Amino acid sequence: MNKVLFLMFFLCISHISIGQDMKEGFNHLENGNYKEAKVFFKNVLQEYPDNRTAKLCYGRAIGLLGESEKAVAIFTELKAKYPDDFEIKLNYAESLLWNKDFIKAETYYQGIVQEKPDSFAAVLGYANTLSNLKKYPLALETVNKALDLQPDNRNALISRKYVRLGYAFTLSQDKQYEKALTILDQNLQDFPDDKDTLLNKANIHLVINQYTDAEEMYYKTAKSPKDSIISLQGLSLVAHKMHKEKKALDLATESLTKAKKLASDKELLLSSYERYIQALFWNRKFKDAKTSIDELKNKYPGNSKLSSLQATYGMYTSDFKMSLDQYNTILDSDKSSFDGNLGIANAYRASGLDMKAYEFAFKTLSFYPKQPDAEKLISDLKISHTPFIENKTAYTFDNGNNEAINTNFNAEIPLSTKLKVKSSYSFRSTENTETNVKAESHEAAIGLDYEFTGKIGIKTNLGFNSANAITNSYTGIIGEVILSTKPFKLQSLDIGYKRELQNFNADLIDREIIMNNYSLNYNLGTNINLGWYTQAIYTSQSDDNSRNLLFTSLYYNVLNRPTLKVGLNYQYISFNDQVPTIYFSPSSFNLVEFFAEIQNDQNNDWFYRFSSAVGRQYVEDDPASTTFRAEGKIGHNFSKRFIANIYGKYSNIASATAAGFEFTEIGFKLKWYFLEKPLFNNKIEKLNLQAYKSQVK
Repeated sequence: MNKVLFLMFFLCISHISIGQDMKEGFNHLENGNYKEAKVFFKNVLQEYPDNRTAKLCYGRAIGLLGESEKAVAIFTELKAKYPDDFEIKLNYAESLLWNKDFIKAETYYQGIVQEKPDSFAAVLGYANTLSNLKKYPLALETVNKALDLQPDNRNALISRKYVRLGYAFTLSQDKQYEKALTILDQNLQDFPDDKDTLLNKANIHLVINQYTDAEEMYYKTAKSPKDSIISLQGLSLVAHKMHKEKKALDLATESLTKAKKLASDKELLLSSYERYIQALFWNRKFKDAKTSIDELKNKYPGNSKLSSLQATYGMYTSDFKMSLDQYNTILDSDKSSFDGNLGIANAYRASGLDMKAYEFAFKTLSFYPKQPDAEKLISDLKISHTPFIENKTAYTFDNGNNEAINTNFNAEIPLSTKLKVKSSYSFRSTENTETNVKAESHEAAIGLDYEFTGKIGIKTNLGFNSANAITNSYTGIIGEVILSTKPFKLQSLDIGYKRELQNFNADLIDREIIMNNYSLNYNLGTNINLGWYTQAIYTSQSDDNSRNLLFTSLYYNVLNRPTLKVGLNYQYISFNDQVPTIYFSPSSFNLVEFFAEIQNDQNNDWFYRFSSAVGRQYVEDDPASTTFRAEGKIGHNFSKRFIANIYGKYSNIASATAAGFEFTEIGFKLKWYFLEKPLFNNKIEKLNLQAYKSQVK
């Protein structure tokens, strides 16, 4: 928010000394030719060093040229020599404003306003002082008093406009959006279609997701070729917020085309390039964006906006190291840069360095109090480190007359951004309604997850299972260990071992089959919306059988909002021994299927995910059969701390029992963050305090 000081030219001419014609100097001051005025009155003072009028006007000239300390010294000297001269008092007070000594100016203006409450210059100067101190309600009251003294005075009206702009901005920071909009509407009564006011209204409408109103404001600002370019940039952002990415790019392209025609305005041209490149990001045209950035770097070397764009390119393409380097470059030249501080906070979070993310998010707030994006980042980080408990309960049945009720409880307690403690308990009761065979199993485990770096982590679980069936009851050890890595950008590789009980139905529980799974999971992403996921598992079983499983999926992201993904899956299974009377154990099983999946963002109050797949399965030498599976869930974020969803799924793919199998499951899932903040919140808040202290210094 620009701080505007409205400067009054007081009638120096009333102090003309006899025989000294200073009309030329006065004209220079009145016309804003301060350099010429400075030279003129300096020459007068060389001949007449004690001329009061020349000294006063010289002080104004140098003050308006930015030599505020010298101006304060001159008016301090004049005030001491002429203590009762009100005009000198006014000039002294104004020189304090030039020198940004607003607290001292406030006290002094209070005195001269009391001395002459009908002095328009004093009252208006006091209002501007209060505005600079961000005491907007009192500033508004005071500028209105000035307008009572001189109705329709343009300087006072302009002053009131900027007071209202500052007041509205402060109110919007406090999330008092309707009150802020009301104050801005009052500005439009004084200055219809004022560009600054319309742009401020547009920003508020964007924050509160009133995109149609924001569009209207931007359209209204397009009153000149330059303003139309700014309008198009804003409209492009609105289109992006409405998830109309192609429209956003079209508007940004139009803005850039117009800006090139006004090539003399380099700042406007660069801002148009900036919006254009951002729109390329939104449309995932990363190659074009990189080409444009490289071209601009040759034209504008060292420009911080280009460093920010290059850092953003790194964020979109998962090159977080490049992003960190670019954001650090920005902060090296400007510690208070908004793009630099919030950008590097997001880059650290994406790199898995959450404490650094907290640090720079708090630094962002120290420079830009109540900034919503920084507040949201901190809120998201804290909820990700807050202990929670979740329950998943399901009822399943299949065409083999097996029914089961299963409930799982999981809890996670992060002890730091790197270490979390986990615990789990599950109960499964299963029955075959035809044979009346029943069984139940219990499993309980505790575990630790630890992130060594943003690229390497380990997950562990250790516990026991207890089962009761018709002919057998037993207790055994279960466990899991997974090494998670990110060897290269857009790639992840997990290597794991898991020991578990085969508990699909009562017969299998009764047989006490323990499975030792050795797994490898690999995922490859790209910047062209393609992805490839592969899972390989070798399983050795306690019944001396073994299984090989390979699953691979090639998928394409068609849409981003909502997310729409389509692809091809292939699955292969083979068992060393075939025991079809006990469980499905073919020598070879192949499945090829086409799938589609759509889901929305869980950041919304309501969220959903639906997927389905059709394919063909080949069991040994049997004729191929058609497969179908479907799954869906819908949920609601009741609050930041409580989330619930219901789900259902169906499949006729051959599974643990036999070919010709049909399986259905319905259930619900609840998640509750049972604490309001992380256990190590004091450590987090120390970073907040450090950021605040550094800003105070």
